[in-house]
Amino acid sequence: MQHAGEDLQVRWLKLRIQLKERFGIKPDMNGILLLIGVQELGQGAHEFSKEQKQDLMHIAVCTVLSQSGYYRFDGHDDEGWPHFSLAKPLPSFNLFEQENFLKDHILLYFQKQDFI
Repeated sequence: MQHAGEDLQVRWLKLRIQLKERFGIKPDMNGILLLIGVQELGQGAHEFSKEQKQDLMHIAVCTVLSQSGYYRFDGHDDEGWPHFSLAKPLPSFNLFEQENFLKDHILLYFQKQDFI
């Protein structure tokens, strides 16, 4: 049995190390969200504007939180970008809890992708 709090941080560090081995960088939360967004967009890696990068991170947050039913996938627009709508209210957390909530969902996403 794993200890939830410590285990989350250990699993998060291991994910960042695996990403560093794969991509040559050890991304922070925003970098990981950007990677997920690019993956979910499915158009390959290329140059994105600052606004597109923000949209990609939003796609990532919606994607990982949709695993727990917080967001619902509504389909793609004409340019192939996925769109989501809020399915149920997000829990109100302080910043630390919010970050751990997101880390947990990101780790679940990478498990489902057979990356970890």
